[in-house]
Parts: sequence; C-alpha cells; structure tokens
Amino acid sequence: MSGTIIQNEPLILRDDQDGVATLTLNRPKAFNALSRPVLAELEAQLDKIAEDRSVRVVVLTGHGAAFSAGHDMKELAADRSEAALTELFSHCSRVMVKLARLPQPVVARVDGIATAAGCQLVAACDLAICTEESRFATSGVKYGLFCATPAVALRRAVPQKAALEMLFTGDFINAAEALRVGLVNRVVAKAELDGAVRDLAARIAEKPFDVIALGKRAFYDEAGMGLEEAYRHATEVIVQNAAGPDFGEGVAAFTEKRKPVWPNG
Repeated sequence: MSGTIIQNEPLILRDDQDGVATLTLNRPKAFNALSRPVLAELEAQLDKIAEDRSVRVVVLTGHGAAFSAGHDMKELAADRSEAALTELFSHCSRVMVKLARLPQPVVARVDGIATAAGCQLVAACDLAICTEESRFATSGVKYGLFCATPAVALRRAVPQKAALEMLFTGDFINAAEALRVGLVNRVVAKAELDGAVRDLAARIAEKPFDVIALGKRAFYDEAGMGLEEAYRHATEVIVQNAAGPDFGEGVAAFTEKRKPVWPNG
C-alpha cells in the first residue's frame, strides 16, 4: 500500500541489565506510533516480564526524536468501522492496565514529544523522567477526536484542571510544566537522562521484589476506594507485609546495623 513503512527490525527492543528491563519503541520514522503490531509486541513483552522475577524495574522509552506520537493515524483512517475501532482502543486500554498491574515499577524515559496515546503511555507509567526538550499533549481534539482513553491515565497523574486544559485545548505543555503538574518526576538535561534513569531504577531494584509488588498493587487498588475502605484494605496489606519474611529481615538488619539480604530476592 502506498505510504506504508516497511520495517524489518523488531518493533520493541528489549535490553536487560542489572535487574532493569528496558523496552524501546522502535518505529522512529513513524515517531513510535502505537500501531496494532506495536501494541501486540509491547503486551507480549509485559506478559513475559510479569513472570520474570529477575526483572526488578522496567524502563519504557522511544527510539528517535519522539517518545511516541500516539495511535497510528494512517491505521485509524484505514478502517473506521466500530468493530475495528473497538478492537484497537480496547487493546490499547488493556496494555495501559497491564502497566499498572505489572509487579515491577515502570519508569518512562522521555526524550522528545509524547502526544495523545503517547502522553497516555507516560501517564500510565508509575514514574517518569524527561529531558528539558520534551513536550506533552493530548492533541486528539485538534483532529476532532477527544482523547477519552488518554484522559483515564492523565486524570490519575495530574490535577483535574491541568488535565482538562490539556484535553480541551490539545496544546503542548513543556517539560517544566509537566513537572509542575506532576506528569513527570524529574526534568534533566539531555546528557543526564540515562544517568538519571539508571539511578532511579537502581534505587528501586535494590528493594525486595515482593514488597514492591505488594505496595504497587495496593496503591492502584486503593485509588478507586472510599476513605474507610482504603484504610481497611491498606491495613490488611501492611499486616501481610509486616508479618512476612522481608520485614523480618529488614528489622534484623536494622538492629544489627547491616544491609538487608532479602530472603526472596
């Protein structure tokens, strides 16, 4: 088909080092658009990682000038039937949920633009570090499509009024504004990006796997609960944690003034 980008390289690159799995969106000529094949490969990688206790942290990034420009507009235009659109947006939503349900924390490493579903991907990650040049937008409204699915992740990452301004205008916000509203954790110079991501990942990776997984699950579960229900649930979680072997080792290490050796890794 005319205009189709032929690509022989993997759509998702994976590199594992020191307990950190880096997943790189690898469609640089298409600004790492989230096509159906990209979503399928990303989902497959997340499923593998979910079962791999050797992975302590996931870093998600993009190859080239963009983190991700969101959904592939050519793909959307090719079939706008309700069935095709339902399958595509449901698939994308499933991947976003898997990021939250993954036992390991996920850090977005952003260098460049993150728009529409690409901005959703940043918001859906647990943490994010970006370069000073990075920009973010939920730009669908400019093309007649309200970013309803990106809004789910965005409103959970930033305050309501900041989210609605992005959604209603479709305008870009810069890295400094993204930091101010809480879309990213840190803004660094381009040359410092890899070091900052490695440092954050290493500080998480040294913590006990089961405790991080338990805490991450509780954090997202409690987001939809009322205050009393959230405290009841949190009490059950912290009791389970406190009665377990990791806290036992943590207490022993504290009293013995040594570094803990986590019994379950």
